[in-house]
Amino acid sequence: MLAATGLRAEARVAQRSGRVKALACGGNEKRLISLIEETIRGGGIRGLISFGIAGGLRPGLPSGTIVVGTSVVANGTTYAADERWSDSLFESLPRAESGAIAASNSVVARPVEKQNLYMTTGAFAADMESHVVAHLAEQYGLPFAVLRVIADPASQKLPPAAINGLKPDGTPDIAGVLKSLLYHPGQLPDLLRAAAATRRAMRGLFRCHRFLGPGLGFADLR
Repeated sequence: MLAATGLRAEARVAQRSGRVKALACGGNEKRLISLIEETIRGGGIRGLISFGIAGGLRPGLPSGTIVVGTSVVANGTTYAADERWSDSLFESLPRAESGAIAASNSVVARPVEKQNLYMTTGAFAADMESHVVAHLAEQYGLPFAVLRVIADPASQKLPPAAINGLKPDGTPDIAGVLKSLLYHPGQLPDLLRAAAATRRAMRGLFRCHRFLGPGLGFADLR
């Protein structure tokens, strides 16, 4: 399996078993497309999964909620996730939610933006990788799935330090975060809340891996 993630930490969770290769793109769409295509052309990939944390859109879903994506909504196009794989994920994960995932080219930071995206798409969560996975899966004739854990819920605001604190390889940009705090120290409370939400979501990802085991719920769809 090939797992597409934004953060290096998410990739490490995904590839804890030998059956999954994970890529971290740092929120860069072009980089993710290039990495996935290069890996697929190398051979041996049987399915794609968008894996990691996400921003919540549906009101009432708290930080740490597991969402199995039944579809991905991107620029007016809806991509349906593989039904058998999605069912396997949902049945294996206690208290998981299932629903659409919205594509976003940038972090959806403000509650009003989250509300608008929810109203237009009906999606439970938003991320910056699932639409790439969905499109390339269709292009290369591969099944795909989406497994995301909500970090910041629909009501939570993300400060600039949280949005810009990531390097292209998906590792934290500590210097960038400190610089942002230096110029805008008032964002510290929001940053601490965002960090706590991220920790809850990452713990949720680890639980997902324990329940799913090798292959992240993938069955031999042939």
